[in-house]
Amino acid sequence: MQRGVSLTVFGRVQGVGFRYTTVMLANKFNIKGTVKNNSDNSVSIQAVGETRNLQAFVTAIKAGPSPYARVQKVLEQELRPLPDFGQFNVIG
Repeated sequence: MQRGVSLTVFGRVQGVGFRYTTVMLANKFNIKGTVKNNSDNSVSIQAVGETRNLQAFVTAIKAGPSPYARVQKVLEQELRPLPDFGQFNVIG
């Protein structure tokens, strides 16, 4: 079953390779969506995938995918309706 989430990640998540390691994780777990930097130094992620894969992806994001990242807080919301992403991209 497909599920979607919107994540806003706070902490040291910009300038540390966070978006690009997020893309690598998304590819590993077959997740489609987007990741972008926000003006408040947080990062936004929209992710769609099979429930088990999506949960593993979210767990990895909360742990900090980049060795230099320090995730302090993650806000998570369900995405409805599910966007039709073709792949996982950095958009900003």
